Amino acid sequence: MNSMNGEKTTNVDECYQLAEQRAAHYFQSLYDQLIKRTYISTLTNDFQVWKQNHVRHPLLSLLGTRKNKPDTKDYSNYIRWMDVTGKLDSYLHRSISYIFMRDLGKSLKSPHTQTRIRNVVDSLKNHLTVTDQANKTELISMAGLYRWAQKEGIESTFIWLMDKLKTVYSHIPEGMDAEHAQRKLIKIIAGVLMHVIEELGNTVTPIERTKKLNEAIRLGYSYGLTYPFIDDLLDANVLSAQEKQQYTDLIRTTLTTGFVPKLGSWSGENLKLIQFIHSELRDAYEYIKAHQQPESLNSFFEQSYVFFQSQEVDRVKDLSNPNYTNEEIYIPVILKSSSSRLIVRSVISAPEDEGFDNRAFFYGIYNQLADDFADMFDDLKEGAVTPYTYYLTYHELRPDLINPFELYWAVISHLIHNVYDSDKLTCEVILDRAINGLKRFNARVGTKQYTEVMKTFASGNPEFNRVIQKMVRSADDVDFFDKLLRDQIITTIKNQRKEQDEFIDTVETVRNQINSILKIQKLDNSSPINETIVDAANYSLAGDGKRLRPIMTWVMGVNEYGLNQSAIVPLLRSLEYMHTASLIFDDLPSQDNASLRRGRATLHQQYNIATAELTGLFLTQKAIEEQASLDQFDSKTVLKLIQYSTQVTEVMCKGQAMDLGSKGKPLTLDQLNTMCFYKTGIAFEASLIMPAILAQANDLEMKALKQFAYHAGIAFQIKDDLLDVEGDITLLGKSVGIDTNNNSSTFVSLLGQEGARKEMWEHYCLAIEALHEVPCKTAFLKHLLDYIVNRDH
Repeated sequence: MNSMNGEKTTNVDECYQLAEQRAAHYFQSLYDQLIKRTYISTLTNDFQVWKQNHVRHPLLSLLGTRKNKPDTKDYSNYIRWMDVTGKLDSYLHRSISYIFMRDLGKSLKSPHTQTRIRNVVDSLKNHLTVTDQANKTELISMAGLYRWAQKEGIESTFIWLMDKLKTVYSHIPEGMDAEHAQRKLIKIIAGVLMHVIEELGNTVTPIERTKKLNEAIRLGYSYGLTYPFIDDLLDANVLSAQEKQQYTDLIRTTLTTGFVPKLGSWSGENLKLIQFIHSELRDAYEYIKAHQQPESLNSFFEQSYVFFQSQEVDRVKDLSNPNYTNEEIYIPVILKSSSSRLIVRSVISAPEDEGFDNRAFFYGIYNQLADDFADMFDDLKEGAVTPYTYYLTYHELRPDLINPFELYWAVISHLIHNVYDSDKLTCEVILDRAINGLKRFNARVGTKQYTEVMKTFASGNPEFNRVIQKMVRSADDVDFFDKLLRDQIITTIKNQRKEQDEFIDTVETVRNQINSILKIQKLDNSSPINETIVDAANYSLAGDGKRLRPIMTWVMGVNEYGLNQSAIVPLLRSLEYMHTASLIFDDLPSQDNASLRRGRATLHQQYNIATAELTGLFLTQKAIEEQASLDQFDSKTVLKLIQYSTQVTEVMCKGQAMDLGSKGKPLTLDQLNTMCFYKTGIAFEASLIMPAILAQANDLEMKALKQFAYHAGIAFQIKDDLLDVEGDITLLGKSVGIDTNNNSSTFVSLLGQEGARKEMWEHYCLAIEALHEVPCKTAFLKHLLDYIVNRDH
């Protein structure tokens, strides 16, 4: 590879010129078909054959099952309906066929490809139609993804990726869509994974498969970072003009020399952002380089430069300029849409495949024109120059402008008959996709606006347009699973974001309410000694605690069981009194010997050891007193709750005794799990079971809640153990390294940091799976789990 010399710069420039010439030749061939209108008769004949499988007689449609078809937004029922009506197999087959053609660049007439498609369809169908709840994991969930990673032996890389995605998300600046950036990045990673899995085949050993999948995720992440941190950042109005120029020069230097230059001095307000991006992209770039085969490295640099340069050419276009030629509009589109696909092959060092290269080159503009059609109004609003926005703006003034909608159909004809050799399945799938795209656009913008759009873009070929619009109105069975999945992911992310906002709002609101009721009032005739105990108790209660346990009780009691908010106030107090007492005892010199708790001096440091011991005992008795004052509930129910509460306290004492007795002694994983449940999980359990007792929930529900609490509590403790070695004292509000200083057995000391993370995620999954058996709403508990494993304090 050439390094820091002018020769490499010349090579990439020459490569771009060659790519431009090839794109110009392709554009000219499409233009010729457009002028001669040969695509119209060809596609009209194709639709005559195609409609036999998609357009039924109106009477048959009325008698059929179409009227009972669920909305695709109802994901589960839609899949179930497809299965019951016998449509699921063909639905999945066309969907997977399309993915093999679009994302993997395969020829659908290849027997090997057909076998692979059939295998994927069978596996996916089996997953989608599993009815056994115990064996079914959600298709789109953290637990489901982690279970897949476990199966493949790549849990550590999955955990690494989750941490990376969280970091990237937190660094997306205002002015950019963080959720969109995250979706794009995940899509790239999935695409790279698909390519690697397809290249592996069935003969590779499990060890080699695991190694390749680990690399694929990291390569996908490394390549995918370029979308939010190069394309989206340069498209957004985050950087100043000067900063954009500096940043562009930096990227260009990297691609032309093969080395990432130092950042140097930076002129602008976004230095911290650029420092983070520079560091992440440098590491990503070096990782890709280190995993390239020598023969594919040049291809990677060349295709990356073509993609970047074509994006730059498009990026500087101004929609107010009426003078762009057709070539200036379309050639960069051909270049960027094809090179983005070719880069993936070079990233994974796949062997050269002339068939793939040709298919990817010719296919790209088809996908790009479809995307630009769907996004034309958003692009127009942002002033972006695309074939559609430019034609909408200037077609009345510029009769020479090519109609992108007509070119789209010319591309389809070219692909079906010149690239894919008139293959029947390819024709079927591409026409399915084209009609599906128009149907979705119609549904999204409404019939009125859709009709106006068609008047603009389809007026030049009225007969052909009538054929198209008849298909849009009448055709059935053109849905695609990837679109359903995309819609489901977007809906899930939006719902999760809404639920997460509600979770944060609920936690903060309830926390403030709980803080306002915790202070213990002094008796008028109390002695100075008693006043000291009350002051000490209030000192500990006033610390900046998370209040997770009473918050869980409030949410379950009020929101899920419908208990009166004021009626359970004594229970909320009792839980925090019990928890605070346990912390006071934990911190004592005879136990953990901690000096800092909740951002302040521990109680024995602030007062003395004897006062701390008495205060802990005082708070446990205050907790029982509060529980006994639950006077709006049946007395037998309250007695049952108090009995349960004393058992919980007993178990917590056992846990702390186990902890003290284990110092300097190695514990087994089972012993550690038991100890952590006694110390932490049992308090989580009490927070859920106590309101359930008051609501007189059934035994099965309580069993499921106990199972959830067991695993959530252990996951919480493992995270605490990790924070004790990795955490920031200013965020934690307590000293770090206490476990090491006390020679305590922890998940980190037993399993190491990586092993502890795996164990935490295992308990996360088991807790999520336990929630499947809980009949009430569990969104709060799911987000609580997410908080537990992702918190930094």
